[in-house]
Amino acid sequence: MLPTLITELHAEPLDLSLTEPFAIATGAPTMANNVLVRLTLADGTVGLGESAPFTAVSGETQASTLEAIHSMRQTLLGKDARGWRPLGALLGEALPGAPSALCGIELALLDALGRHYRMPLATFFGGSGTGLDIDMTVTAGDEAHAASSARAIVARGIRTIKVKVGALSAEEDVRRMVIIRREAPGARLFADANGGYTVAQSRAFLAGLEAEGVPLALFEQPVPREDWEGMAELTRSSRVPICADESARTAKDVLRLAREGGAHGVNLKLMKSGVVESLAMWNLARASGMELMMGGMVESTLAMSSAAHFAAGLGGFDYADLDTHLFIREHSFRGGLRMQDGRVDIGHVQAGHGVDLG
Repeated sequence: MLPTLITELHAEPLDLSLTEPFAIATGAPTMANNVLVRLTLADGTVGLGESAPFTAVSGETQASTLEAIHSMRQTLLGKDARGWRPLGALLGEALPGAPSALCGIELALLDALGRHYRMPLATFFGGSGTGLDIDMTVTAGDEAHAASSARAIVARGIRTIKVKVGALSAEEDVRRMVIIRREAPGARLFADANGGYTVAQSRAFLAGLEAEGVPLALFEQPVPREDWEGMAELTRSSRVPICADESARTAKDVLRLAREGGAHGVNLKLMKSGVVESLAMWNLARASGMELMMGGMVESTLAMSSAAHFAAGLGGFDYADLDTHLFIREHSFRGGLRMQDGRVDIGHVQAGHGVDLG
């Protein structure tokens, strides 16, 4: 028997309490109800993956994710893990409405391969680098919350702040941004509406920031995913780069955005698209001259480390929004990415993503 044949696939709930609700324009979960995936090879190597369903974004739940993963067990048993790309494509076709389930299996598969061959995933993905400068998020909330969050982020040594907007009016969000600018005058500022604004509200938000003298370095997903015309309109008219997130779930989406001028850049998330699809999206974005951000859902150290390997190994990323592990109150993992000030590093990892159960 080949040592890389898949002999077992197991999934179980991974419930993680958060330090605060991860509030965005479309929802505010207080727990990360994720899924832990274990994939075993014939030689006994075990790879770990994580699925992080975010109901407000993709409609997935922990229960639906567990069901989706379990449904693929018989399909994968006996398959050679070395064929990870065709396996990823097979899973993508079988699980079109369950991207986080797809991602959890892919991560466990790639971790098992990396451990088997004693290769870190950053090297596997291309070896371009081992470190990334990251931002940290100010979740949606009131002005007092914005001020305290900004102070806490600066105290961590992080110098790029991403602010969730769109849950309130554009005027209220401008006031929050003014306060954050006051608390962190040297920070680079991003805003992420998660599709919570209209085109008119987006313009009011940008005009309000300009009037207040608050510089914005990036404006992410200002309007809903389906408003392709609105994305293109804002991309044409805004002096601030527009980044697509919810509008960029597949390679076809990236191609459409590039053709229609729908964004200056795209946010890749493994949980949103899966690993194989994200690779295609990366290639299309690079070929189209679009900027790239690496992001994630509400993920623990396991999935965040995997995303860091993906982005650092491939290279070419302009922004890294890899901070959700900082919102996890406690977990049972050890290893994985290391962080100092605003930089994450995975150069010490010897095999796979480097995360083990504690």
